[in-house]
Amino acid sequence: MSVNFGSKRIVVGAHYGLRDWLAQRVTAAIMALFTLLLLAQVILTKGDIGYDKWAGIFSSQWMKAITFTVILSLAYHAWVGMRDIWMDYVQPVGIRLVLQIFTLVWLIACMGWAIQVLWRL
Repeated sequence: MSVNFGSKRIVVGAHYGLRDWLAQRVTAAIMALFTLLLLAQVILTKGDIGYDKWAGIFSSQWMKAITFTVILSLAYHAWVGMRDIWMDYVQPVGIRLVLQIFTLVWLIACMGWAIQVLWRL
């Protein structure tokens, strides 16, 4: 005789949990390290901080590459957080879809603007 313990329920859902938790931590760590690097450069800079000093900090190619990575990290970090908020608190699927699309468009526009500003320095 076969005895089955527990229910045979079908597990459904997005299963984003661990992946999103890890993505939030990794992107937050990247942004925190960038902030420390930027603070160190500002503190070590002699004289008043003006446009020329800021442009000098971001003029090197390695700093542009790191800043580009941080811009992508910030956008992904914001996307994961906002998507989770929309999924948790907005029940009508149509409204949730509109809000998610608006969020994606807004984040992509902000990324494009930030990268444009970065590469103009």
